[in-house]
Amino acid sequence: MAKKEKILIVGAGLCGSLLAIRMAQRGYEVEVHEQLPDMRKTPLAGGRSINLALSDRGLKAIKSAGFKEEILEECIGMEGRMIHGVDGEERFSKYSGRKGEKINSVSRTGLNITLLDKADEFDNVIIHFNSKCQGIDLDNAIGSFIDANGTKIEVKADVILGTDGAGSAVRKSMMARTPELLFNFSQNFLRSGYKELEIPAAEDGGYRLDKNALHIWPRGKFMMIALPNLDGSFTVTMFHSYEGKSGFNTLDTEEKVMAFFKKFYPDTLQHFPNLTEEYFNNPVGMLGTIKCYPWQAFGKTLIMGDAAHAIVPFYGQGMNASFEDVRIFDEMVEEYNGDWETIFKVFQDERVNNANAIADLAVDNFYEMQDKVADESFIRKRKIEMQLEQTYPDYYSKYSLVTFQEDLPYKQAMLLGRAQDNLLLEICSKPDWENIPLDKIYMQIKALQV
Repeated sequence: MAKKEKILIVGAGLCGSLLAIRMAQRGYEVEVHEQLPDMRKTPLAGGRSINLALSDRGLKAIKSAGFKEEILEECIGMEGRMIHGVDGEERFSKYSGRKGEKINSVSRTGLNITLLDKADEFDNVIIHFNSKCQGIDLDNAIGSFIDANGTKIEVKADVILGTDGAGSAVRKSMMARTPELLFNFSQNFLRSGYKELEIPAAEDGGYRLDKNALHIWPRGKFMMIALPNLDGSFTVTMFHSYEGKSGFNTLDTEEKVMAFFKKFYPDTLQHFPNLTEEYFNNPVGMLGTIKCYPWQAFGKTLIMGDAAHAIVPFYGQGMNASFEDVRIFDEMVEEYNGDWETIFKVFQDERVNNANAIADLAVDNFYEMQDKVADESFIRKRKIEMQLEQTYPDYYSKYSLVTFQEDLPYKQAMLLGRAQDNLLLEICSKPDWENIPLDKIYMQIKALQV
């Protein structure tokens, strides 16, 4: 392998930062260009973070870089969902029937800062902030940028890796060559958006809610979730439509917002000292899915992470899928000894169907979280799934297949998980569902895997 080849990475978010670290560890000269200011020096605008759920796939990628335990120190483990009814009743639903399986709440900004600090430790990594990509010369692997002073910069590299998010300039350069690349692109938005709020720490610095749970207030066509932070606070996210009685565009006065919360989220009012102020100060974000193909151009440019497969956040897998991209790409760099053309083609063909699968599952889970977690058939299914996981170590629910089986490709997890769900929901629809022997259900599920 030519260890001193130059890699240009466009985007220094979570995916790009981890990618820079892994390529630096392999000895490449790495140059990163990020259009935003350095978040370690300039606080970014609030209200658009969506706390992240770091799970086994992402942790495996971080472990390959050598600092898993350090990252876990920044996390809070969540063992399940705490479901809040309108009447104030709470029901805890564990993510898994096996001990030790949990997901981890982590600050997007905090994690990104840690990765940037790690990247800065390498002499063969240079990161340029306030450097906006204007386009990519795909034939010659040249990136064009404009810095904060308006100066135009061209960077020549051996290969270019685009990790510049859902609005990727690298992807747009590939789209401009559609006749040659036969570039396919789709972008689909949910008819709902999101708005962030905060439940601050209690007066004694403690947590106002159970800190080891992901809290959900499911209300049919809308919902609210809350994830814990290390400082005792919770990041709360409303997922509502834009229009209608519960829509963000409709809840446009303080009186309407307060009346709405009193009716649908009454148990939360005691925890929001600045509800209306935050509601009107924080923006409404969009929720969309991006799919595209190909992910590479001419063996010199490749996109990954959100640039290739942006997904909605309802399976907690957006970051994990991007980190998994980095791990698998890194393994292919090793396997194919730096043969970029082969690496790029094999990587995209390995990942595209799996990325599409988790994108579809994330949309499915949006409807499940806001509407079905309080449904009787769903509660029955979860009861059986928990019994199966506690009794049979080789049984994994659809959620567990995705979240805790880090070596199972997303597409296989989706196909098997959906088949299991259909079987269990059919069983739960029977009047005598509780009398059906667990071993019989287990054998039916095992038959699905043949």
